[in-house]
Amino acid sequence: MEKLDLAKTYKEYYSAKSSAEKVSFGQIPYLTILGKGEPAGKEFSEKAGAIYPVAYGVKKICKETIQDFGVPKLEGLWWVNDKRPALEVPRSEWHWKLLIRMPDFVTEKMVEKAIDEVVKKKTETASEVKFEIIDEGDLVSILHVGSYKTEPESIRQMDDFITAHKLTKNGLHHEIYLSDPNKTEPDKLRTILRQPVK
Repeated sequence: MEKLDLAKTYKEYYSAKSSAEKVSFGQIPYLTILGKGEPAGKEFSEKAGAIYPVAYGVKKICKETIQDFGVPKLEGLWWVNDKRPALEVPRSEWHWKLLIRMPDFVTEKMVEKAIDEVVKKKTETASEVKFEIIDEGDLVSILHVGSYKTEPESIRQMDDFITAHKLTKNGLHHEIYLSDPNKTEPDKLRTILRQPVK
């Protein structure tokens, strides 16, 4: 059986226009892990280093039982527990939930089995990984090209779209990292930004 490529199967999910638009994707299964602190910080790399082995563990189980798939791009939900706008809050106070999308045939039992295997190999943090079905409802989406530091420019475009279409924010800021920051020049990074709305 052919290996499932989630980026090709869910092309609309893993792509966005350079101008803001409204999209919706329904219920999606993810591996998730919670954390706090700056994106370049120790906890972020530790949690990313725990969720990926679980994703590859699930992939191995599926390859042996149902169908192989390619582990897709890392994603993140971001928020602050503060009345100030997020960009005015120190990065050390940022909260996040890392996500990796899973195929629809993945079950909670598969995820639990993969977590157990990873924990046995001494990645204790993997025990914090969860399997969640998330439906963000309607979203405003945009493709941001450039450094993460220039994301506020794209967020402003999203905010303008939200205001112009008489929408209100209804959930957490969502990012999909299409580029590997370790292999891509900052000005060429491609990141999908999404904001749930109602």
